Amino acid sequence: MREALFIKQRTEKWKEFENIPGNDPDVLASQFIMITDDLAYAKTFYPKSNTTNYLNGLASRFHQSIYKNKKEDRNRFLLFWKAELPLLFYQYRKQLLYSFVFFFTFSMMGALSAKYDDTFVRLILGDGYVNMTNENIDKGDPFGVYKDKDQVMMFFQIAENNLYITVINFVAGIFLSMGTLYILLQNAIMLGSFQYFFIAKGLGLQSLLVIWIHGTLEISCIIIAGGAGLILGNSLIFPKTYSRIASLKKGAADGMKITLGILPIVALAAIFESFVTRHTEMPRWLSCGILLGSFLFIIGYTVIYPARLARKLNIITQK
Repeated sequence: MREALFIKQRTEKWKEFENIPGNDPDVLASQFIMITDDLAYAKTFYPKSNTTNYLNGLASRFHQSIYKNKKEDRNRFLLFWKAELPLLFYQYRKQLLYSFVFFFTFSMMGALSAKYDDTFVRLILGDGYVNMTNENIDKGDPFGVYKDKDQVMMFFQIAENNLYITVINFVAGIFLSMGTLYILLQNAIMLGSFQYFFIAKGLGLQSLLVIWIHGTLEISCIIIAGGAGLILGNSLIFPKTYSRIASLKKGAADGMKITLGILPIVALAAIFESFVTRHTEMPRWLSCGILLGSFLFIIGYTVIYPARLARKLNIITQK
């Protein structure tokens, strides 16, 4: 795009942004993201132009407005969770949807493989786990595996493993998204065969009420991290109007924000698995309540709230 056309298309928006909003974090986050995107484009195609200098100054003013004192430092932290992260979910909703579709498809492959091949579950989960679970089923405690370890030690082990999977799921996207797809395949195949193993034992509903107490958040984070990996990989494959390096930098930054943003949810899932899932005797209404609450939180924070926030900001910025 020629610089003159670039300026013509965005001048009116930049003029509006010169009056930095006061304390509305939603507007501030939206406009700051738009300005930094335009600045990245200008630096790529017009590095020595006055347009780049102007946008750099405008972005600096926004940055100073966010970080000008300690109180606003705290606001900046809250701003990330309230606006910046949800807006990234909305901006990259297609990648998140693709990650979900891939994960669901791979899970079905795992379940069908387990159904038609008796040895598949042992191949995926290992003889040790299958034998132990069969023994627990014979004892009348099919989910006893969640009760064997000390709760605190179990939390640290699970949190470490899940945080590793989340980060590696994103980083693997650098291999043209194929690395992320492989991580999704591994975890989804394991989930599908694991879930079918209990269904085949007549424990489908019980496994849903027990395992998915932590699984709802844990699996959701794997899918979201997969979306972040696809953002990284696709930025390298499909740079669009950016140079490939500029596109990669932007995709890496946005994907990293999403990955870091879901780490507290990963930790919460580990807390559930270590301290809550082991109580297999809990009332069904309580288990359903935790499941429903987790599901509504994920859908609300990653789908519904981002869409509403985006519509709200579009209305505000047009005024």
